[in-house]
Order: sequence, then C-alpha cells, then structure tokens
Amino acid sequence: MSAVPARHEVLDVRTDVPAVPWTGRDDGPGVENLRWHQAVHLDPEQAAPGEVAFVGFRSDEGVRRNKGRRGAAHGPGALRRALASMALPQPLRALDAGDVEVTGDGEDVLEAGQRRLGSAVAALVDRGHPVMVLGGGHEVAYGTYSGLRRTRALREGGRLGVLNLDAHFDLRDDVRPSSGTPFLQMARSEQRHSREFNYWVLGVSQPSNTERLFRTADALGVRHLPDTECGLLDLARVETFVDEFLASCDVVYLSIDLDVLPAAVAPGVSAPAAYGVPMEVIERVCHRVAASGKLVVCDVAELNPEFDVDRRTARAGARLIHRMVTARA
Repeated sequence: MSAVPARHEVLDVRTDVPAVPWTGRDDGPGVENLRWHQAVHLDPEQAAPGEVAFVGFRSDEGVRRNKGRRGAAHGPGALRRALASMALPQPLRALDAGDVEVTGDGEDVLEAGQRRLGSAVAALVDRGHPVMVLGGGHEVAYGTYSGLRRTRALREGGRLGVLNLDAHFDLRDDVRPSSGTPFLQMARSEQRHSREFNYWVLGVSQPSNTERLFRTADALGVRHLPDTECGLLDLARVETFVDEFLASCDVVYLSIDLDVLPAAVAPGVSAPAAYGVPMEVIERVCHRVAASGKLVVCDVAELNPEFDVDRRTARAGARLIHRMVTARA
C-alpha cells in the first residue's frame, strides 16, 4: 500500500452529515466482551492507517429514476444499527466518517452526490483505509468507482477489478443515470481513458435481465455466473470464478447488491429475488475476496428498511461486512 500521512495529520474527508456515536449491547469491559459499537470512533485525527472506514450514501434518487420502490436512503442507518451489537472475535478499531446525503429536486442532485462520495472515498483510500460504503441505492456504485479511480494505487498503474454480487448487470443505457446504469457508466469512463473494463458479476438472474442487457454484457467482455450456478452444490465453480477474477487484478472493488440474496433472506430491497444466491455462498465469496488482501473498497447497496421484515436484510448485510472486516484483519 502507498505511503500514508502520519497518524497525527488531520483526515480531510468532507461528508454532508456528521457521524454520531454507535450504541448497542454492552456485556461489560474487556476484549472478551467487545462489540462493534465499542470499536467505532468518529475522530479522523485518531484514525490509523489500516483501520476500516465507514461512509454512508443516503440516496434512493437512482432507484426513483429506475422506477423502483424508494426507501434505500435509510439503508446506512439500518446497516449501522444491525452491525453495532455484533460481537468481535478480535480487537480492532474503525472510523465512521459520516454520510453523503442526496436530497432535493435538482436536475443533477444525484450526480453531485456521487461526486461528493467519490471525494470522500478517494481521501480515505489514499490515507490507507479500506473503505466500506453503506448504501443507498445501487447508484452508489458510480460514486464509489469515481473516487477509487482517483486514488494513488490506480494512478500508479494498478489493475482494477470490479466484482458485483447482484441479480442484475446494471448496464442499462438510459438517458439519465440511475441505480440501473452505474456499471455502463464505468465502462464508458474506462473506454474514454483507454483502460480495460474488468467487470465480473456473480448471481445474475436471467428473468431479471433483458436480452439487450446480455448482449451489452457480451459486447463489453463482462464475465458472469448465473444464480442457477451459484448454489451450495456449485461451490467449486463459484470459487474458481472468484479466483480467476482475483488473478485478473491488483485492486478490488466489491459491490454487493443485497437483492442477490433470496427474498426470504433479503426481503428489504427494491427488487426481491424469487431465486437468489444462498447466504452461505455469498458469505464465502466475501470472505475469499477480503482474505486475498486486494480488497480496497466495498459498497453494500439497495437495503430498504421500510420493507425489511424482522430486519433480515440489514442483519444479512451487516454480517457480510463483519465477515469481510474480520477476514481481512
């Protein structure tokens, strides 16, 4: 990892909404009773390189444009609450950098929010923090990417790989950017800068993607594994797919759309999956990617608390974050 500022240097990450203290169950002092809310601090000046950094993206404007059901703007708070009381197997510290908020009716309100998110992601990554972005609709992905593309690791020639765990390609060719367009936006950005678009998707649902989207994916050289080949009996195939992806890049951006999970596990999303990829498989994929040492930034998208029965989706998303952070540690 590239050089980072000294620990005492102020971390200049600008977000719209300051972070607030995490709260949760407290079983007493000592590392044997440690939970997430006791490990998260809000002081950038005390943030050491290597600490995971959280930043939220309060947006469902892209979902609205994509004609989905709104509510994902409340996803970051729900993910924090679900994660806060989870027990930690080892001591660690994490920074909460606050939220970028997309509000208003302006023509480019989403695009401006994505730029602000990109600035926060770039600053955190360049200071040595693996970043967890809490969405928000899947329009979060273009904001995450725009920040990662400005980081030192990629400016110095690192090969970027984008792995999307998702029922959808999100390669729609719409007039306005939305939650369905972020990866086509990435493809066009990479093409403008004469760079390879290295995009892989695990969990694609054939009934949820038109033939036009499959043709677009083929034209862009997108590697994908359908949900019907991602079951528990297909673990060897899934692991081979992930290992081939990891071998293709130096820097990993992992995007998790929670609608990749079955609706029984993740009911609180814009488009619940009738089939989906089992939680056990998705968790193993996340662990494998994090343990590779190449994961630089991850975003978790599409959590809609309004439709989240018993907070199942929030708990699933939080568990995936927990697994990645502890696997990396």
